[in-house]
Amino acid sequence: LLLIKIMLKTTLIAHASMLIQSNKTTILTDPVWFDYLWEEVNVLCPSIDLDLKKIPPIDVLNLSHRHQDHFDVRTLAYLARSGSVLNPDATILAPNDDILIDVLKELNYRNIVIVEEFKSISIRDVTLTPTPSLNEGDYFPEHGLLVNDGEVTIWNQVDTVVSPEIISYINKLYGRLDFSHSRFLPLLEGNFTHHKTLAIPFEEYSSFLKVAGALKPKFIVPGSAAFRYRDEHDFLNRYSFPTTPEQFLADLKEFCPDIKTNTFNPGDIAYISKEGVRIDQQSSDFVRILDDDSDKIIFKPVMEVTPIISTVSDSETNNNEMQVVEDYIQGAYIDLLSASDKLDGWRHWQTLYQLEVFDASGGSESWNIDFREKKIHVYKKNQGKITLYEGIAASDFVKLINGSTSWDYVGISGNYRTFNNIYRVGLGTFEFFPIDRSFPLPLLQVFPSNREMDRNKYMKDVLRWKDKA
Repeated sequence: LLLIKIMLKTTLIAHASMLIQSNKTTILTDPVWFDYLWEEVNVLCPSIDLDLKKIPPIDVLNLSHRHQDHFDVRTLAYLARSGSVLNPDATILAPNDDILIDVLKELNYRNIVIVEEFKSISIRDVTLTPTPSLNEGDYFPEHGLLVNDGEVTIWNQVDTVVSPEIISYINKLYGRLDFSHSRFLPLLEGNFTHHKTLAIPFEEYSSFLKVAGALKPKFIVPGSAAFRYRDEHDFLNRYSFPTTPEQFLADLKEFCPDIKTNTFNPGDIAYISKEGVRIDQQSSDFVRILDDDSDKIIFKPVMEVTPIISTVSDSETNNNEMQVVEDYIQGAYIDLLSASDKLDGWRHWQTLYQLEVFDASGGSESWNIDFREKKIHVYKKNQGKITLYEGIAASDFVKLINGSTSWDYVGISGNYRTFNNIYRVGLGTFEFFPIDRSFPLPLLQVFPSNREMDRNKYMKDVLRWKDKA
């Protein structure tokens, strides 16, 4: 065996949750330890056996961003009340995100440090440097993290999007990095729901290889992407994960053969020193793989699709929900669409819209709107052609009406689906809406996915988990 002087070691717990240990400091990143996660749609994959009592005391908790597979209120509530995992004076590194910070304060976290791009923080024997993200898909900030103990440097890229300038500055700070947890998986979550491309996004995937090749660390392991859809949502696994860690490493070997690589699973430990890297598989004394069920996320976007169905168990509730839906569509919904600032756009594109709501028996009812009309009306009769469609389970629609759910659940659960074929015919003209742009969806206009919905979602979880034993 290669003899290595141990300077830093990292242990993968699950997904993006890692324990990074120097001689004097223990850092925990993005803890998500319990099933179910992300609005209870997902589970960890592979599943883990985690002995909470054996986790070493934490000196630094780093939270990279607010996505629920990185910022899990249940796990954070457990850490806050456990009294044993976090040291009393632990430093909490957080992005400048008011919702995330408010959640931490509600959970009684103290010593919260707001990170700044490339502004280093010295704690005991390590220097921690947040790296920026250029991700334009979210309105809230996120960061990666460089960890240096004076001898070696590792980088946790997490989900960040970086530029050549960012890579150049990282290399300027520390030269060639010793170890990197690199982004590798372009998730297709929501593509099935929104009738988008179900092929691997080649530009995005190749950018992960290009970042690795430009950064050129001495050693790379695949970073966070270790969950799957559970139970009734299982069919979405075939549509969401277009590659694997093993394939990424094989591609990286061809793309940049002088970078050493290895898989990195829950329970594996990487020992990093100037002499090299050694990975001991399943050697952690507090976490291991319970069941390697990664075969459940093999990409096959041609498999059977589960129909939309409302999640209520009795006919009386089902009937009540369908009546709530009927009353809402005929009343508030048509009024809100008539007052929407998107009305002229729907009219311009001669939109023929259908909203189909599915009940608990597998049946459905449809409501149709012809936006070409001067004053729009709701018709139960099918208008023939549909250019814009939304289908949703009654139970989810009622929760949107009541404000008790969010699009984070509805949009990835398979209980909502949409498509559009938007075009406009004029005298001798044919115009179509660009397929690479999002056409405004009526339900999303009436129930906008905004900061208020986000805040309500997290605070609901705070109330659920804060004082739970």
